[in-house]
Amino acid sequence: MQGTDTIDRTILSILTKEARIPMKSLAGRIGLSRSATTERVARLEKAGIIRGYRADIGQLDDGQIQAFLLMTLKRTPSIGVLDRLAGFSAVRKVSSVSGQLDLVVEVEVGSINALNELRDEVATMDNVEDLTTSIVLRRDIERI
Repeated sequence: MQGTDTIDRTILSILTKEARIPMKSLAGRIGLSRSATTERVARLEKAGIIRGYRADIGQLDDGQIQAFLLMTLKRTPSIGVLDRLAGFSAVRKVSSVSGQLDLVVEVEVGSINALNELRDEVATMDNVEDLTTSIVLRRDIERI
């Protein structure tokens, strides 16, 4: 992180674990005044180093199944495939990737049967050459 010093990195470390820490508490932990700490945090936000503050929510429903659909396309880009994927409520994220695969699609469904139905629909789309499904067993580390 170019342009950051030890204090900035300490601020970032604390905020990574405790995004909702009061500015007064953060200032006390890094040994600066509240105004100096606020200025540093504002500078980190303005520089795009701090892009936001989020609640890291665990899985709310134990009945939900998360999986990755690993897709190879016949040709890229495929706007039609992306448009169709966007229409599925189970699709959480689609990433274009380099290498052997073209798309990694993160999905969340209520059952194995629902996953199979979604997988069947995606596999039969025009321009989909190959599809592999990997079910998430657990998330060991997740940062958003």
